[in-house]
Amino acid sequence: MSRARVARRIAAGAAYGGGSIGLIGVAAVGVLLAEAQLAKRTVYGAPAPLPPVADGLYGRAFGTDDPLRLALLGDSTAAGQGVRRSGQTPGALLASGLAAVAERPVVLRNVALSGARSDDLERQVSLLLAQPLGPPDVCVIMIGANDVTHRLPPTESVRLLASAVRRLRTAGAEVVVGTCPDLGTIEPVYQPLRWLARRASRQLAAAQTIVVVEQGGRTVSLGDMLGPEFAANPREMFGIDNFHPSAEGYATAAMAMLPTLCASLGVWPETDRLEPARRENMLPVAKAAAEAAKEAGTEVTGARAPWALLKHRRRRRLPVPTETPTPEDAQT
Repeated sequence: MSRARVARRIAAGAAYGGGSIGLIGVAAVGVLLAEAQLAKRTVYGAPAPLPPVADGLYGRAFGTDDPLRLALLGDSTAAGQGVRRSGQTPGALLASGLAAVAERPVVLRNVALSGARSDDLERQVSLLLAQPLGPPDVCVIMIGANDVTHRLPPTESVRLLASAVRRLRTAGAEVVVGTCPDLGTIEPVYQPLRWLARRASRQLAAAQTIVVVEQGGRTVSLGDMLGPEFAANPREMFGIDNFHPSAEGYATAAMAMLPTLCASLGVWPETDRLEPARRENMLPVAKAAAEAAKEAGTEVTGARAPWALLKHRRRRRLPVPTETPTPEDAQT
């Protein structure tokens, strides 16, 4: 069965309360469990530092009045686990990049939790919506890896994500989702677990894309944590625990997400006009989701149902965050 059809089945199962649709066959379970135990011993050999706090005001050169409000939700990748400085986290990188493009200050609030699955998104969304200043202007969600590794049923996973996106969109926030990364790229994971992890990750990413676009959000495929850079330089792109990205890895991921983040607010210099020379297209949403899952850094955004735009936006080098935010800045 094609990835597009599997993704559509998972999304439909989530929407209509269907049972669990497995991502891997029962025959593979015995081998998978044995390989998983070996991978765990290797991957988690060195503990990653706790993610640094990066909440606060960015882009002070543009003043402090009328800032854009950016929120990050999700798991350890959104939190920035694996780096030691706040300026190296994806939240800080995206906030600085958004401020530079929009030429406005940006207040960052990060409610992501290391180890979180999609079933923690309800709590995270509630934290954001309870703020006295109201909902953020834009939210970035990075989730899915722990859903695969901790065997959260994919229909449940995408149902919970769809609910979170719907609540944020109803509150007036734009939403950009970095879909499930390709766990088959983690270096200590061996075959056949590597193949199974890749298959499960990409199928979940495609299903996530379908439900996010249907709720009015945009997605960026994180895939193999963004392309040839990770494949060619795994030692540099992964952190000391061989699982979470390094500072260079987070910068690569943030650089791929920034154009979509800015486009969602209407401040990116490029339009949504398709460029066939860049292999951009309008496709049925399930087909677009499947294509995006195969190529990291691909954006999918809704058009007229049931169509979606498949975009490969030009990336910009991110400015290095120079601010040292204080917790009080996050209340601006």
